[in-house]
Amino acid sequence: MNKFDGIIFDIDGTITATNKLIFATFNHVTEKYLNRTFTPKEITAYFGPTEKVIIKEIIGKHYNEAMDDYHQYYRANHSRMARAFDGIIDIIKELKNRDILLSIYTGKGRPSSEITLEEIGVINYFDMIVTGDDIAGDKPSPEGVDVFINKYNLNRDRVLMVGDAPPDVKAARATGIKIASVLWDSYAKEEVLQMESDFYFDTVIELSEFLLD
Repeated sequence: MNKFDGIIFDIDGTITATNKLIFATFNHVTEKYLNRTFTPKEITAYFGPTEKVIIKEIIGKHYNEAMDDYHQYYRANHSRMARAFDGIIDIIKELKNRDILLSIYTGKGRPSSEITLEEIGVINYFDMIVTGDDIAGDKPSPEGVDVFINKYNLNRDRVLMVGDAPPDVKAARATGIKIASVLWDSYAKEEVLQMESDFYFDTVIELSEFLLD
């Protein structure tokens, strides 16, 4: 018997190692339009809203052109700078084989989310994709979880959120579902460890054993 009827995945730091690409894309745009670059710490401090909101805030009136540049660079360099974590695609495929409903809930925008899911070849395995462009607030808004639960009439006790960051924990707590915090590429590992998630996993193998055995 499956442990869960529905599982919600974050993307960055959970399914994919994309931080290098995100930082490079961000600085590609800021160097062009602001003649400056940002450190990884400065960039992660902006995390929460979508890229469009962040770029609009820091670039100003040229943000539409800047977003075009952002997405072009992000796609062109994805295969060189980003990858799926070893074994995670196998987990997603096996969960789908077991008829478990799968959703994405990410704070990033839809264009970059779909680029990543297409590039790693898993976009068609997800029954729902919820991005920061699809909700009224920012992640951890409960809307990103509730829309999935309500559409498929799921029992919250049988739904799991899998993510690497504090917003994933907060979204799960706000909606009454369980949270599995994965630590293999978390930019906020120490903070996540203090949040008392239901489950913690240091490796993809550990997550696989929990979900599939």
